[in-house]
Amino acid sequence: MFDLSKKRYRFRVIIPSYPAFNIYSSLADKTTALGPVCIASVVNEMEGWDVEIIDENNLRLYGPRSDLGGADHDFLQQARPADVVGLYGGLTSTIPRLYEIARFYKEKGIITIAGGQHFSGDNIAEALSSSVDYVVIGEGEETVKELLGAFRSKREISQVEGIAFLKDGQVFLTPQRAPMVDFEKLPLPNLSLVRYARIKIYPVGRIRGCGMDCEFCTVKGRPRAASAERLLESISFLAETNDARHFFIVDDLFGQQREETIRFCNMLKDYQVSINRRLDLTVQIRLDKAKDHELLFAMRQAGINTIAIGFESPIEEELAAMKKQIRPQDMAELARVFHKFGFLVHGMFIFGYPSKEGMDFKMKAKERIRRFRKFIIKAKIDTLQVLLPVPLPGTELRDRLESQGRIYSIEDVGWEYYDGNFPVFEPDEPMTAEELQVSIRKIMGKFYQFKYMFMLAYHIFSFPALVFFLHNIKTGWRQWYRPWRNSLTRFGGWIVVKGWTTEFKKSNFLQKLRKAQERLKK
Repeated sequence: MFDLSKKRYRFRVIIPSYPAFNIYSSLADKTTALGPVCIASVVNEMEGWDVEIIDENNLRLYGPRSDLGGADHDFLQQARPADVVGLYGGLTSTIPRLYEIARFYKEKGIITIAGGQHFSGDNIAEALSSSVDYVVIGEGEETVKELLGAFRSKREISQVEGIAFLKDGQVFLTPQRAPMVDFEKLPLPNLSLVRYARIKIYPVGRIRGCGMDCEFCTVKGRPRAASAERLLESISFLAETNDARHFFIVDDLFGQQREETIRFCNMLKDYQVSINRRLDLTVQIRLDKAKDHELLFAMRQAGINTIAIGFESPIEEELAAMKKQIRPQDMAELARVFHKFGFLVHGMFIFGYPSKEGMDFKMKAKERIRRFRKFIIKAKIDTLQVLLPVPLPGTELRDRLESQGRIYSIEDVGWEYYDGNFPVFEPDEPMTAEELQVSIRKIMGKFYQFKYMFMLAYHIFSFPALVFFLHNIKTGWRQWYRPWRNSLTRFGGWIVVKGWTTEFKKSNFLQKLRKAQERLKK
């Protein structure tokens, strides 16, 4: 029950921790998720509310940790009691932890609200039966603001658009809320609300939605953008108040609005000149933007050094199944264009994507691995991420595999395995699920190796050679920095992959997988 006698209330937003063994952990403690920050920033401007964000993956600054993992919520509730708790369900693999946290607060009589990409279809009922009082469907800034206001004013909850809750024991859905289009009325994301975190890479964003229609992705709909001035203000504010230097623009595809993107890049370039400081940015971008040299030049001038590209696969039949309208040979050529412009290219791939009905395509794991390795070398990719297909809730891929009876039961292979590192459905013949998982480790293991520790030493000793580039120190620095940085990253990647493999061997996933396979055959 909501206590109306209090003068001030506390809204605690929680980003649940990743499963115990997760390959993303090395990055998670350097950044945070932008979505929960946006929602908390709106509530922070409401009269009578105190707000804090607890990112369980980033508790590096005096964060109270539980012996079982994540934050110590019993300590938090004793130190600063929350009246309402918001739970971020943007990553399906964190859902079991989300429900665990929800149960803790529910037992203490605290109102629990959950939202994020995971909650669609049957998962809404699952959440409401797992100690979640209200599920926010879609974007949450206006919805959460109205919902918290309804608690204080005793307004009928069913009047709040875009939520689901239990009414008379049944799931009740209020009218759908229209997607936001006016972002200028929102406060800037306030990352200082993330308590205990030590942030090195600051998330910022301008565009929501994606014009592509990938079968495996949950982000759909017409792109909606804030102004270039708003994005610049977010970056400049963090640079000037937090001494921030490294930024990640979270837009699904940077450059979707070409002219406005170029204008933003030019504004950001001028801003860096005015403060006499160089910033470092990473963006996600479409491969075909390599053809737009004006855009690439503007990006480089703005301090965008690293680009993340979803190559997905070097196998033509898999690209067709994903609805990707591009050929593997064209992909490698376009990737090299980014390389020539001086970008560091982070390649993102999906291994073993399931073919569609009617496609007569069968390929052994060994041949797939060979094609991946050949493409990675040809495209000159600097850093690499290879994941397995994940039939996330709300995607066409999940609908297709469910209709074919190929998805393993959640009872056996739970949501915590939906992070792209584990097989969660029966793959195409002649591959087995075990081969799928071993294959991505083979590709990553070939790319990230211990030998790069020795390469690091070589690059350090070769540093004095920059004296020969005194006439063009910028070119000399680039020629030295790129291989040094890649050697450092690849040695670090070896440590991460080795640690993940060690933890995996301690787990009981293979037993769960066999049980799931047996259930599927029945």
